[in-house]
Amino acid sequence: MPLVTSTEMFKKAYDGGYAIGAFNVNNMEIVQGITEAAKDLNAPLILQVSKGARAYANHTYLMKLVEAAVIETQLPICLYLDHGDTFETCKSCIDGGFTSVMIDASSKPFAENIEITKQVVEYAHDHGVVVEAELGTLAGIEDEVKVSAEDSSYTRPEEVEEFVSKTGCDSLAIAIGTSHGAYKFKPGTKPQLRFDVLEEVSKRLPGFPIVLHGSSSVPQEFVEKINHFGGNMPGAVGVPEDQLRKAASMSVCKINIDSDLRLAMTATIREFFAEHPDKFDPREYLKPARQAIKEMVAHKIKDVLGCDNKA
Repeated sequence: MPLVTSTEMFKKAYDGGYAIGAFNVNNMEIVQGITEAAKDLNAPLILQVSKGARAYANHTYLMKLVEAAVIETQLPICLYLDHGDTFETCKSCIDGGFTSVMIDASSKPFAENIEITKQVVEYAHDHGVVVEAELGTLAGIEDEVKVSAEDSSYTRPEEVEEFVSKTGCDSLAIAIGTSHGAYKFKPGTKPQLRFDVLEEVSKRLPGFPIVLHGSSSVPQEFVEKINHFGGNMPGAVGVPEDQLRKAASMSVCKINIDSDLRLAMTATIREFFAEHPDKFDPREYLKPARQAIKEMVAHKIKDVLGCDNKA
């Protein structure tokens, strides 16, 4: 089975009231943990690669890891560029075998965002690749995406119809209160996504797939474990999973998850070294880290996204 686009996935997800998990990958163990969980649960999957991941692991290595995952699992897997910031970056991924790319020009003025997105869409569609765009800006940090709380902004529903019609994008990432990274909300606050914005966008774009970035829930068990074994992560508060499930039951067809995987992997490795300070074989500490990622992804697929048995 070859890599697929997200088109058919999103149609089924929209009609079925669930979302597809888009999980960031950086190395072999992360790819294995994610795809093993998806195989066990017969779930469709989006593996996403950021500009930083390409710089770290090399485009060719990542492509071959994902191709191996397709062979091993026989699942429908979409390979997606996360937060492509230029036409050139998107073009490189399209030419290099990705089946979906995101052009993130959300920091630009509205007209410029349209212009840049349209350029990527035209090239991508000519090559059978689908495009995600973004309106509104999420606060937080993810690789090279850095937006302060003061510079973040909710998506304006009155702009979405014009944007989608003029760009021809295939899905739209919107800002309704999620944010990148582990430090999303202040301690003691009760995070609340703007479902009124989501509902209005859905009315204006009936049947159109919506995407949420920055949707890690930041499990406190891993934060506490990291802190217990020498870390310092005060005040890490994530997006409540019940709110993500509600979004998945509406028009949100893709939910991006990255920080939770990093937390699971890092906490497990820290614990391993604390309990086995004499160990130095990477296979010994990466094996439980891979298992932690697998368990995390399985939980997201079953209990948050609702896409188990949907492959």
